[in-house]
Amino acid sequence: MYVEQIMTMLGLSDLQFALAAIGLLILVSVAVLNFKYSRARRRAREQVEFAGDRFGGEPSFSSGFADPDAARAEPSFGAPLSETISAPEKFAIDPRIDCVITLRFDEGISGAEILEEIEAWTDLQATSSARWMCEGLNADIDAAEDWEELKPEAKYSELQLAVQLASRRGAIGVLELSDFCSRAQALADTLGSQIDMPSVNTMLESAKELDAMAAESDIQLSINVLFDEPCPWGNFDALMRQRGFRLARNGRGYEFYSNGSLIFNSAQLDPNQAVKQVTLLLEVPLVSQEERAFERMLGEGVEIAQAAHGRLVDDNGINLSEAAVISIRQHLDVLYANLEKSGVAAGSSTASRLFS
Repeated sequence: MYVEQIMTMLGLSDLQFALAAIGLLILVSVAVLNFKYSRARRRAREQVEFAGDRFGGEPSFSSGFADPDAARAEPSFGAPLSETISAPEKFAIDPRIDCVITLRFDEGISGAEILEEIEAWTDLQATSSARWMCEGLNADIDAAEDWEELKPEAKYSELQLAVQLASRRGAIGVLELSDFCSRAQALADTLGSQIDMPSVNTMLESAKELDAMAAESDIQLSINVLFDEPCPWGNFDALMRQRGFRLARNGRGYEFYSNGSLIFNSAQLDPNQAVKQVTLLLEVPLVSQEERAFERMLGEGVEIAQAAHGRLVDDNGINLSEAAVISIRQHLDVLYANLEKSGVAAGSSTASRLFS
């Protein structure tokens, strides 16, 4: 009776009222889905932030490619520090670690028009833990045939959109990947282009496999130098600088460079106290095998120990044996070979992206 009164007051027929009710239900459903999606994205970001926080601790001899959902406990050499090496340079799209979506145009389209459409994607970079990139194939036959960063004045026959499938934060999530694919499809519709896009399930499976491979390869080696007597900070600082180390920006650690690139560094120290032990750290996937980083780090450890009356020890304070060093070298040979086989050579720009 109450419903009939409302229909009479609004002057609606049975059909009009039913359609209005259905429309209202659809609006409510959309609002609920948006709310759930927002909560899921927020939780994903919180998990990512939590996973990043776990890398601030002191490392030991074990592996640790971060997973935002659960910490791995795999026996190996050392939990990595995500802050040790940063690479601010720009990277090219790499199908070995990126999901690549291709847009093809019937005729050249200006870079300015494309850039205008993807300008709003800046929010994706801010809210997503995954790195995404865009490159174009210049339509000018006299231009270089390589993919390039978009230029407003140029025209492009094809466009590549890519999102990184995994990093130390773990494999890309289904919400992030779905959001990226939706944006790519919308861009293709707006620009009137053909689109070549793998299925979301295929990409998620690739991300999972890449993450598993990286988890087995993300190794950090450490060498501990234990001093017989605490070394005053001033003396220790002079010794490290003499050996070619640089004081880190935070003033609490030291870094060793070769050809302008960071090779290994020390764990955090307290400059207000005498140094009882220094730990040298090497993130294996981030340094080329040609640098012989472990041998150089071992050599520096020996020189520091001799100069400051110390000794090389393992994480339990037991003198580091030759057998242990040989075992580490053997593990390194296998690790470098596996990385090379996977197409992510140690020290390459691909490895720099994957292990960051």
